[in-house]
Amino acid sequence: MRQTAASLLVLLLLVAAQPATTVRAASTATGDEFDWPQFRGPRSDGRSTEVGLFAEWTAATPIAERWRVPLGNGYSSISIVDDSAVTLFGGEGGEYVAAFDTATGAERWRLRVSDLYRDGQGDGPRSTPTIDSGRVFALSARGVLVAAALADGRPLWRIDLADAFAGRRPTWGFSASAIVVDGQLLIEAGGGDAAIIALDPDTGTELWRALSDQPGYSTPVVANVHGQRQVIFFTADRALGIAPTGGEALWSFPWKTAYDVNAATPVFVAPDKVLIAAGYDVGGRLLRIPRPGSGDEVETLWHSRSLKNQFSSSVVVDGYIYGFDDGNLVCLDLTTGERLWRARGFSHGSLVYADGHLVVLGEHGTLALVRATPGEYQEIARQRVFDSKTWTPPSLSRHTLYVRDENELVALELTPSR
Repeated sequence: MRQTAASLLVLLLLVAAQPATTVRAASTATGDEFDWPQFRGPRSDGRSTEVGLFAEWTAATPIAERWRVPLGNGYSSISIVDDSAVTLFGGEGGEYVAAFDTATGAERWRLRVSDLYRDGQGDGPRSTPTIDSGRVFALSARGVLVAAALADGRPLWRIDLADAFAGRRPTWGFSASAIVVDGQLLIEAGGGDAAIIALDPDTGTELWRALSDQPGYSTPVVANVHGQRQVIFFTADRALGIAPTGGEALWSFPWKTAYDVNAATPVFVAPDKVLIAAGYDVGGRLLRIPRPGSGDEVETLWHSRSLKNQFSSSVVVDGYIYGFDDGNLVCLDLTTGERLWRARGFSHGSLVYADGHLVVLGEHGTLALVRATPGEYQEIARQRVFDSKTWTPPSLSRHTLYVRDENELVALELTPSR
């Protein structure tokens, strides 16, 4: 039982996607909306604003493959900016961050980050690279953080979190991705007085350190709450909002799970709510964040055991939550937490939302298109993409879906060129 639970965790990967062939279909997205530059996309919510994606994907017509290339092990998802798709993987000699041409799959460059992290539940990196202002920030499972030039992979700086901050590596390796907030690079370092750190993205120089929480596996998100900008973290000990300058804790909600595994990314629900969830029969809670200085505590609006996010993060669309309850895909009412439907068959999968649909990638390599509707489970199409374990969420950019397992990286045409 403990072995099974442990194996699911490794998924922490959590643990993103890009462009086209010679002809690109039209999209209403503009500018950065085309890109998927970090874990869970441009707004860190697992949602794409592109439209016109699914007219040709049916039960009778699978998505066409643009390319499929070999890749090493690990659970890092894919980040895309312009015509570069970037991910982390493990292989002979260590863990690497690498960029691939989105049109052909050709590898443009790779940079060694650290020695290979080995674990009985799966080797290799867990976090996802973040791309910002022509730079790639990548964290290995061992806790080595590097910055590289997106154009050519030229190393810019490198920090070992254990050496620099006495960082404590989580049981299943460092998994939370770094994010760029107001010109700072924020990440969980796990040090005794440096649970969360801010670095200068240009140099790697420390700007500040804060708190003493044990490190979790969840990537933080940025939100504006009650007129105050904050970053929501989900450490091994709690959910909390911090000030992006200095790291002051603005609010806090205790949250402990078996193995200290808080892995699913929080989902901010404007104007003042946040959804957090975990596995091990813990489930999900919708919290209301108090106004600063009000003296109020964080309020639990509901608690449901029908949203046990072992590692896969949920999406919120039009007042409904779509996510995983252990091995079941579910839809919950955001206001009440009531489960509206449940679908089996994906095991511990992952999903993203786009153009009125959920793109669901099951644990055993099945990819499905599901209508995002609370009335009932409506599956439009499904196809087999991999024959092995797939714990990495899809990424979507410029009508192209990027998926991977521990052996290959695949680009799929949502609207085939004519």
